[in-house]
Amino acid sequence: MSLLITAEFRRLLATRMWGGLLLTAALLGGGMLGAMALVGPESFDPPLPGLDTEAGLRAVLGILGYTAFVPAAAGTLTVTSEYRHGTAAVTFLFAPRRGRVLAAKLAAYAVVGLAYGLVLAGTAAAALFAVAAARDVPLGLPTTSVLALLARIGVAMAVYLLIGVGVGALVRHQVAALGVVVGYLYLGEPMLMMIPGVNLLYPVLPGGATAALTGFTYLTDAMSDQLGTAAVPLLPPAAGALVLAGYAVTASALAVLLPLRRDIT
Repeated sequence: MSLLITAEFRRLLATRMWGGLLLTAALLGGGMLGAMALVGPESFDPPLPGLDTEAGLRAVLGILGYTAFVPAAAGTLTVTSEYRHGTAAVTFLFAPRRGRVLAAKLAAYAVVGLAYGLVLAGTAAAALFAVAAARDVPLGLPTTSVLALLARIGVAMAVYLLIGVGVGALVRHQVAALGVVVGYLYLGEPMLMMIPGVNLLYPVLPGGATAALTGFTYLTDAMSDQLGTAAVPLLPPAAGALVLAGYAVTASALAVLLPLRRDIT
């Protein structure tokens, strides 16, 4: 099994995607969060509370969670590329026990997802603390709380990469799978939140569970203002983590079980 995992890492490292993925994580974490902190949430349109308040700090960190479509798309692209270019057939020819091969792939993808989350959270923390020090702005939460929130976001990014892997194993057609993942995360959930009654499901959807990890209520509050209804309450952070774990397990099961008996040509 260890040889299969090593081989999978070598395959991943032989492509340019992993380097581009980590670079994207650094740009989104250090670049985007640093820019938001430098401008100051109080200068947003509409304005938000400043970084010296808990609400403002949670809002800025919560926005970072909405970049989850990037690792999800990367996971989908990695799986569907194997079917598109026919490399899956060669892999299963040399290692015919598909279950072990797929489990090794999943282990490698999980490590890549954690690496993405670590880079994202690490660069975001560095940028946030550097900008706060340069602006001489005290943060609205203790340092340990900020690091804990960023760590949660980092782990969530690994979950989203696994979700993308599951969707790729289910759909297999690369363009269609990418459309499903990016379209749902970027457009689908916000549109669902605009439908009265249906928006009650938001807390148990991936986006709602991610928002629960950071206490990011800006989106639900904004929707409630637009619809003139009460804001949909998010789950507690621990419950949000369990929901995300459930999605990760489901996606992992799809990624392993579906290709076992499917024709891969």
